[in-house]
Amino acid sequence: MTRRFTILALSVVSTVSTLLLNPTDAYATKAQYAQEASTGIIALNSNWYSQETGLWDGAWWQSANALTTLADFAQLQPTAATALRISNIIQNTFNNAPKKFPGFLNNFYDDEGWWALGLIHSYDATGDEGYLETAESIFKDMQTGGGTPCKGGIFSSKDRKNVDAIANELYIAVAAALANRIPSNRQYGQIAVSGWKWFQTSGLINSQNLINDGLNGTCGNNGLQTWSVNQGVILGALVELSKASLLGGSVLVTARTLAKAAIKALSNPNGILVEVDKCETQASACGFDAKQFKGVFIRNLGYLNQVIGDPDIRTFILNNADSVWIKDRDSNNRMGVAWTGPVIGVNGASDGSALDALVAATRVA
Repeated sequence: MTRRFTILALSVVSTVSTLLLNPTDAYATKAQYAQEASTGIIALNSNWYSQETGLWDGAWWQSANALTTLADFAQLQPTAATALRISNIIQNTFNNAPKKFPGFLNNFYDDEGWWALGLIHSYDATGDEGYLETAESIFKDMQTGGGTPCKGGIFSSKDRKNVDAIANELYIAVAAALANRIPSNRQYGQIAVSGWKWFQTSGLINSQNLINDGLNGTCGNNGLQTWSVNQGVILGALVELSKASLLGGSVLVTARTLAKAAIKALSNPNGILVEVDKCETQASACGFDAKQFKGVFIRNLGYLNQVIGDPDIRTFILNNADSVWIKDRDSNNRMGVAWTGPVIGVNGASDGSALDALVAATRVA
């Protein structure tokens, strides 16, 4: 039975949660994945988007990720994006979200980094210079996080107490993305290169090529969780560095190594992405924050594979998109936190995260 017929049968008999994926099934076409992503975007916006606040499910940094996902889809499928009015949603979010935190600035540098990336991708999708200029102003604020005791990097927040992985990955990613879009400002490239060189030797990357949560009080690896989100953002940062020709091709070799290590560590026996602590099976269903993590990983994995064309990574992305669509989607097309099924822990963050798998599949199919 082909994947296409399987999905048709599922829609007729409503047995999504009981059927297993057959690894020999044919994958969908790019057009089919795009249609699935379109359906997911409609569900995400109709269930969780607020015109008044410009946010999804009232969440802050998760909404920046939803913005990025929609902007990415608009770049990949501009005609479909026009029908979905994605440019209007982007503009509305740009106008209204700062009512919560003016200028998209708050106490946390990672929150700021998410919004900077969302606005950079919004610029890519629309060509609106205002989005890019705001991303620049956000990055300027992120630069105030420097001066850590760890010979580089930025603090995680303006409390200036901790140095963690995610804020530094986002700092590198935003700097490299700005370097690609504003090549006249050479400072962005210099910051991205120095940030990556520090990150490589900081101790954040452990002996299994996985990235731990952060550094401890003596600037050593804190040994905490290797969350999927930490394995993801650095891949996108390295892709941006490679596009800017700021470093040699070795950054993509490193990105492939990190990606393969993460896939090995975070896959279940069927090759479907699960969080490091398998929180999908716990009563908390990963909590509000961690519901977003896997989508960040697979989104950045998609960026990487668009450049390197690794067949194993492509297969991983498509398998996960298929599992999301067939096993993690309710009758209203809302998607939960467990990509293996059943549909649980559904909210705006889980839905936006699962949508990332469908958009990534549209990218690499």
